[in-house]
Order: sequence, then C-alpha cells, then structure tokens
Amino acid sequence: MPEPSPQEIPQGLRVSAILLAYNQAASVRRALTALESSRERDRLEIIVVDYASQDGTARLDTEFPAINMMRLPHHMGSARAMNIATRTAKADLLLFLSPDVEVTPDTVSALATRLQSEPDTVAACPLLLDPHGQPAPRIFRLPNREALTAAAQGSPLPTVPIDAAADNVVVEFPSLDALMVRRSFVQAMNYFDQRYGHYWTDAELAMQIRRAGKKIRCYPGIHATIHAEPDPLQNEKLAATDRMVGASEFLGKYEGGGFSFRLNAALGSLARFDFGRFSSLLSGQKLDGSQAH
Repeated sequence: MPEPSPQEIPQGLRVSAILLAYNQAASVRRALTALESSRERDRLEIIVVDYASQDGTARLDTEFPAINMMRLPHHMGSARAMNIATRTAKADLLLFLSPDVEVTPDTVSALATRLQSEPDTVAACPLLLDPHGQPAPRIFRLPNREALTAAAQGSPLPTVPIDAAADNVVVEFPSLDALMVRRSFVQAMNYFDQRYGHYWTDAELAMQIRRAGKKIRCYPGIHATIHAEPDPLQNEKLAATDRMVGASEFLGKYEGGGFSFRLNAALGSLARFDFGRFSSLLSGQKLDGSQAH
C-alpha cells in the first residue's frame, strides 16, 4: 500500500480557544459563529466555560455541537476558570478570547503561525478594531501602585497606542480579550495564581512573562473586532471588592504593601459608612466565594 502524502496525514489540534462567559448568550453566539468560520477549523478546539449563567449561555452547545461546554456551579472567578480550561485543553497554544471579540477567518491561524515562528515570544495578540474598523487596542503598561489605585476604584487603565503599520510590536500588558499563549508557559508558572479571584489575572500573566525574560507581541496586520458590551459583572455585589483585592495581591507580590493597600480601601469604605464593603475588603472576599490570605 502506498504511503499517504503529507496532505493526507491527519494533523492534530493546533489551538484551543477558551471563552469565559457569564450571562452573555448573544455575545458568545456571535463569537462562536466567527470561530466556526476559522481557517483550519479542524485544528481548533473551542472551550466555553460558563459561570452558571441564567440566560441560556450554558445551552449554546445545542447550537454549536462541536464545542466543549464546561458548566460551573457558580461564578468561580477567572483564575480558577482558566485553570480548569487550561488543564482540559488539548492543543499547545491557548487563545483566551472574550465573548465580546469577533475573529476573522484568518485571525487564529495567522496568530498561531506568527507565535510559533518567534521562539522568544510566549504570547501574541491581534490588533483589536472597533465595529467601524478603527483601532481599539486593549494594551497597557504594567500597572504601578498609582495606576492600580485608580483602576481598582473603577477608572480604566490608560491604553498604549499601537503603530498599525508595524509588522509587530513588543508590548507589556495586553488584556485577555484576545491573547494567544503557549500552554507550556502557563504550566511552567504552575497555572494561574488562585489568590486572585476574577480581576488582574491578565496583569499577573504579563508580569510572569516579563520576569521570565520572554516577550509578548502584538501583530497589527492580524485583526479581530471588539464590541463594547457592558461588563456582565457590573451588578455583582462583590465585583468591586474583587477588583480591589486582586490589585492588593498584585502589589503584595511585586511591590510590597498589598495588605496596607487593601486596608486603606477598607477604611475609605468605612468613612463612607459602607459597612458591607468594609467587611468584605477587610476579609479579602472574592467573587469566587473565597478569601485572600
């Protein structure tokens, strides 16, 4: 029997796309529709981790039977959810993707090709565009105490502009809206630190990559569209506390003074007679139901 040609030999999975979703059925449906149209779809694994949504998100696998739907019993925060998904993923490259992001047919395969061609690069992201085709990058500088204080109180981190004409740009801190990472690196850092709840796991990953002496690159010639949707956690009682607790964990690990940062925030809540926020900040309460140590 003749040997099969290289084109006939089945190829394994190349990328595992991971979406974390919470009451975002319409956005997840749009994101999955785009992923299903990806080139090399047979080499793409799609994992959706649902945080006990009540809007039908968890039933989308009936519309998209080729995806792997993981249903969590409650909102466990992004750190735990990404660890669950990463341990489940079968491909060597992980694409963390927000439900708000709509890829083009070339986004996933082009990003994988570029990342695999750069041995010093651990993570790669496309240039995000708004629905009108204008650049809308979600790329920042690693935050210091001042930036974390403002962001933990609800102010957005200032974004870093990207030269859309460049072949690639080394960046410090891209969001997890559309970020491809080598699975081996996530495993080497012992997965995501679960002292974080939901917020600041993206900053933690960026800092780990920097400390390892590796690079994150943005490829402006590779695009995806980001839709400005409301934060699905905006009405969750512990979301603001989780953001502050995560910021204190980040500071405690990399600059020191994390507990004093959280204590000052708690005292600020007490001064506003917000006794519920004071108690949750003092104990380090997180969205996943656990407490920071």
